[in-house]
Amino acid sequence: MFFRRRQPATDQLPETARPLEQSAEAGHALRAPSRLHAFNRYEIKYLVPREILDDLRDELRHRLDLDTYAAAGGYGVWSVYYDTTRLRFYWEKIEGLRFRRKLRIRHYGDLCVVDDETPVFVEIKQRVNRVTQKRRVQLPYRQARELCDHRQMIDCGGSGRGFLEEVLGLVAGLDLRPIAMTGYRREAFTGRDAEVGLRVTLDHRVVGRDRDLQLGVAAENRFIVPPRLAVLEVKANERVPYWLTDLTARHNLAVVRMSKYCQSVEAFGRAPRSASHVPVETEH
Repeated sequence: MFFRRRQPATDQLPETARPLEQSAEAGHALRAPSRLHAFNRYEIKYLVPREILDDLRDELRHRLDLDTYAAAGGYGVWSVYYDTTRLRFYWEKIEGLRFRRKLRIRHYGDLCVVDDETPVFVEIKQRVNRVTQKRRVQLPYRQARELCDHRQMIDCGGSGRGFLEEVLGLVAGLDLRPIAMTGYRREAFTGRDAEVGLRVTLDHRVVGRDRDLQLGVAAENRFIVPPRLAVLEVKANERVPYWLTDLTARHNLAVVRMSKYCQSVEAFGRAPRSASHVPVETEH
């Protein structure tokens, strides 16, 4: 397991200290019709030692609002990631390609309550230069598996069909399969007033596994980020506020280049069991 750290050199300060400008190469504008949701934003990550979490949390609460779903210590986030047997999406991230993407099925909440009708999100998350674009549609878990595992087109009853066709083309064209699952407890904060587009999250006890890759299945997980660390992620539409830049500097937090999916793959020696075993569900 390793993290790629960005040292706070002078040429990197504009990433957090000035307005973030979207590149002309950032791709076409994303539409968000009906059940299809799209996000276009910048993301910056830090690793936070446990001993400063309380102070950091108190300062965030002073400046930001607690997310509606983040009461009582936060909520669970569970994601099943799809990739090729040769881990194409993993290596695109490691090699720092200017355009790269990931496909996942994500559930918010307790894992033990997931059944066929539980709402989940099918998401394509992609990076274009420094801009993160995320598109997703909410489906019952049964339909999400039909699309991503069985490679069958589904009727979503709305205008998100184009996105579902894109997912199906990606799964079938690259022969994608479930490769890894990640899970963690998330505390989320949202900006207020002029900072309404700002979102800050603290993710604790980040775990992963490389088998039994179905939501709702109880299985053994492994820490993919040391439990003494939390992941602080700043997500902004245009700029990161100066007070937040100062906050991370005061706590001596350095920007890290990391992906929870990549951490999960690396936790299993870049040879997850799922990559060499055809899932039973996809055998037809």
